[in-house]
Amino acid sequence: MTTAAVDYTRELPVVEGKPHAAELDAAIAAPLDQFPTRTWWISIAVTLTMLSFGVFCIAVTVFEGLGVWGINQPVAWGFDIVNFVFWVGIGHAGTLISAILFLLRQRWRTGIARFAEAMTIFAVMCAGLFPLLHTGRPWLPIYLTPYPNQHGIWVNFTSPLLWDVFAVSTYLTVSAVFWYLGLIPDLATLRDRTTNAVKKVAYSVLSLGWRHSNRHWQHYERAYLILAGFATPLVLSVHTIVSFDFAVAVIPGWHTTIFPPYFVAGAVFSGFAMVQNVLIIVRQTFKLTHIITLDHLEKMNKVMILTGSMVGYAYAMEFFTAWYSGNQFEMFVFINRALGPYAWAYWTMVSCNVIFPQLFWFKKIRRSIPLMFAIGIVVNVGMWFERFVIVVTSLSRDFLPTSWGHYVPTMYDVGILIGSFGLFFTLILLFVRVLPVVSISEVKAVVEGAQPHHD
Repeated sequence: MTTAAVDYTRELPVVEGKPHAAELDAAIAAPLDQFPTRTWWISIAVTLTMLSFGVFCIAVTVFEGLGVWGINQPVAWGFDIVNFVFWVGIGHAGTLISAILFLLRQRWRTGIARFAEAMTIFAVMCAGLFPLLHTGRPWLPIYLTPYPNQHGIWVNFTSPLLWDVFAVSTYLTVSAVFWYLGLIPDLATLRDRTTNAVKKVAYSVLSLGWRHSNRHWQHYERAYLILAGFATPLVLSVHTIVSFDFAVAVIPGWHTTIFPPYFVAGAVFSGFAMVQNVLIIVRQTFKLTHIITLDHLEKMNKVMILTGSMVGYAYAMEFFTAWYSGNQFEMFVFINRALGPYAWAYWTMVSCNVIFPQLFWFKKIRRSIPLMFAIGIVVNVGMWFERFVIVVTSLSRDFLPTSWGHYVPTMYDVGILIGSFGLFFTLILLFVRVLPVVSISEVKAVVEGAQPHHD
């Protein structure tokens, strides 16, 4: 008599229950078919108010000049560069979830990839706003791009700030194409099931004549695989190049080789925290708890443990490198960060990014919605303060004590930051009303029974 062997390596179901294809279509498309709820209208009113305040502060900045900001000498970079690095970091989780996890054949990505891709695009849009304002003349962005001109003057290709232009614009373009390509089968599904004439025309145009044929699927999968392979290096390259804004400078506290991997790990860390926060709200609001499951959120929390530990290691190595180098300027900068006038920001950063995420080692906390939501918010607060500490503390204490200064943000600095959050969440609220937040085709492909296994 034999006992049947148990396959312990088999993954848990990606979708809870055994919903039919029509049930998945109805669940994912429900937010698009229903009239917006009162909660949605209140939410978008709040985000539009934040955005309006930010637009007002931008208008004052353009009209009056950068003197209305808190930047000074020697702190010539303030909230603008801090916010730029922060938003670029938020945009990293989308490409990681979509491209890298797709290449690694991680089935759990299907429930969260579409939303993460959209957040990537929105975050990069917010990030691009700040360097344009920082130039002082945001109406002349054409001069940031190299093109043949009658003046015979070219941009400075050796400047890391120009590298940002190429890296961020390429990242935005590839992410947008990757996101739209994944939407095409779902747009065709929405086209076939809608009864609204206007929606049918819109979905028909956007789906590019998709007919769910075998030939279409073959071309789609090949193109999606190529784009995933192309987008994967961008996850490492974009924030690496952003870190060069600091690493190639001679300012104490910046001139270090640890910045590229340190920035990439921090970007994934903050990006996953933002995706987790917003998905918790989305899954509850639109009754998608059986598609965006607790297992999805737990796996994201595990990634946050890994990247948070890497960030904590980088913090420790910065102190060790400064001490081991024997450079008095480097040692002073890091002591000043921990004990100087911005010590409150430094210890806020360490607490939020190193101490609190370690709570995810406990499974009960890792699977508790309120606790993981609170830790996700704490992580994003800490990652913003990390960028603040890097930018401000190094600039405020230069080589010469006679050049020292102090940075205090103004109402307009804070207002533009609030406006960027207003823009980000307004775009998210519009996205959940017009496009599916979960990939219908990918979820159907991994639902239990879609691809039966044979002994």
